[in-house]
Amino acid sequence: MKKLDQFIVKSFLGPFVLTFLIVIFSLMLQFLWLYIDELVGKGLGVMVILEFLGWGSATLIPLALPIATLLASIMTLGGMGENSELLAMKAAGISLQRIMAPLVILSFFISIGAFFASNNLIPVSYNKIYSLRDDISKTKEEIRIPTGIFYNGIEGYNIRIGSRNEKTGSIYDVMVYTHKSGFGNTNLTLADSGSIKFTADKKSLLFTLYDGYSYEEEPHDPGILDSPFTLQRIGFTKQEMAISIESYAFQRSEEDRFSNEVMTQNLSQLRMAKDSIDSVYVKIKTNQYRNLVSGGGLTFSRELDTAYQSKYKETVAYDSLFRWKSLEDKRQDLRVTIGQLENAVTLVDNFQIEEYQYVYPLRKISIESIRKFTLSIACLIFFFIGAPLGALIRKGGLGTPVIVSMLFFVVYWVIDISGKKLATDGVVSPAMGTLISSMVLFPIGVYLTWKSTRDSSLFNTDVYIQFFKKVFDKINRYKGEKPE
Repeated sequence: MKKLDQFIVKSFLGPFVLTFLIVIFSLMLQFLWLYIDELVGKGLGVMVILEFLGWGSATLIPLALPIATLLASIMTLGGMGENSELLAMKAAGISLQRIMAPLVILSFFISIGAFFASNNLIPVSYNKIYSLRDDISKTKEEIRIPTGIFYNGIEGYNIRIGSRNEKTGSIYDVMVYTHKSGFGNTNLTLADSGSIKFTADKKSLLFTLYDGYSYEEEPHDPGILDSPFTLQRIGFTKQEMAISIESYAFQRSEEDRFSNEVMTQNLSQLRMAKDSIDSVYVKIKTNQYRNLVSGGGLTFSRELDTAYQSKYKETVAYDSLFRWKSLEDKRQDLRVTIGQLENAVTLVDNFQIEEYQYVYPLRKISIESIRKFTLSIACLIFFFIGAPLGALIRKGGLGTPVIVSMLFFVVYWVIDISGKKLATDGVVSPAMGTLISSMVLFPIGVYLTWKSTRDSSLFNTDVYIQFFKKVFDKINRYKGEKPE
């Protein structure tokens, strides 16, 4: 690699990595804000939260990678133009195509990496995110026993604490109802004071109670009428009560339970899922066709071919088909016809529900299969938009490049989201809905590349000012020459 190529590649890689990390961080804040309610108050460890955010950041690559490519290409070529480096290279006989050649090769490698990220990394990330969200949702809230009211946040217990000393951690006027037996308020413990702490393994909550009584009422024998109740009262000066809280801690479960989701599958898995659904869908369509023919009044499968099989050659006066011997016969035939039509309409309505169960997943699979490639296409298109824009604008830094890149990315993102929504709803085909954003931006990239290679003054404000000045001069001249 020549020194010029090394210089251009290094000039691109720095802004690319920087902008990629900045965009990921910015989107991660939005991701964290979106799921903050699910994370707070569950007593989750730092590593669990970091793992959740880490896999979440991987799912943001389809948004971060194209905008990083766009912004880095604008900053690189724009900075070279602002520092007159492009002018010096062109003065030395180096064309813009030759200057962009190493960046084109690098963008192809970025696109290849984007495909592998879409096909291998992002499905794993979604699988991890779905599993972690499900495990976190099953994790109960942290145990925080208030004072002055009954707290039933611990399964099988109802606890009331009269007051608490925040400095020493002591609690006073303690009342604990135990409902583990399932017979109601048959077990009660009262204590003047005590303390609460976790055991060493963090699996139990240990109550140490002082100066109180335990009341336990044994249930009567249902087989004996009017059997007496037995109440047992035990006094104590110190009593320890361990309450298991293992179900409150975060527990991991199997991650493969979300492997059937579309977002968690790669291309080969999506292809297998599509084949399996297609095979079932073909059988469903065949059964639907038979039921519709039968429900529509064609009771026998070869009913329409009877005349052909019998070699019937006589002509039939079609007017006679609408003549009845009596009004009652006509009324009866119309009732039968209406009934058959209503039955056919009911079958079609039921078919719509049945169709949705198969067509909608097939549509989603097709959309996701194509989207595995759209990230790579977007990176290439954004490079061929950003690099020519940088050469035309000749502005580096984070000022003008950020504004221009945000404008193009918002247009791309809005079209992409709208196209995906239309494709998911079946308004357009999966290919059209998924690729429409690339189809819109591709001509823009071609046009800007063509303009930049010809040193066009597309973004030179002086050219536009001069043009409008000439227009206004002609208008004023025309007004002055116009006879009154």
